[in-house]
Amino acid sequence: MSDLRITEAFLYMDYLCFRALCCKGPPPARPEYDLVCIGLTASGKSSLLSKLCSESPENVVSTTGFSIKAVPFQNAILNVKELGGADNIRKYWSRYYQGSQGVIFVLDSASSEDDLETARNELHSALQHPQLCTLPFLILANHQDKPAARSVQEIKKYFELEPLARGKRWILQPCSLDDMDALKDSFSQLINLLEEKDLEAMRM
Repeated sequence: MSDLRITEAFLYMDYLCFRALCCKGPPPARPEYDLVCIGLTASGKSSLLSKLCSESPENVVSTTGFSIKAVPFQNAILNVKELGGADNIRKYWSRYYQGSQGVIFVLDSASSEDDLETARNELHSALQHPQLCTLPFLILANHQDKPAARSVQEIKKYFELEPLARGKRWILQPCSLDDMDALKDSFSQLINLLEEKDLEAMRM
């Protein structure tokens, strides 16, 4: 190889190194989405969100009013506004819906029949609320590790999700604190729905 060719080869390698070191911009910022998280008291909302944030379970307390957590994922950050699920709080839920881009509804799949009926009514109200009805929903059937837990198919049938949520973006997933992989996968599916909704808005 001639000296000229060798020089050109070294110059090209220097150019590639320069581009790799100096022209590589910062990684793109992760999109952020504002979500509202609702469900009855003891459905496990606070525990699930704290686990996703790698917080100690000893510090988890039931939310009485509302709390906000930034839940990080590899491809997005979810700013989750969790609303307390007590009887005297639920009537004020709708005051906190404005600005939401998605909904997380947590239910206790091992709860009593009365509580399950109340959860169904609250979910039906949320799915039909003017500020939420067009948003993606992630419905988590929590406490699947309990012996009395109902299956996802039982929940889907009891909550009448197929006819009620037809045409809407929704996901129903089983979950428990013992299976974080499944929980993270559920949220990944929700992020996909949020991204799809963003793309549709950009096309309009």
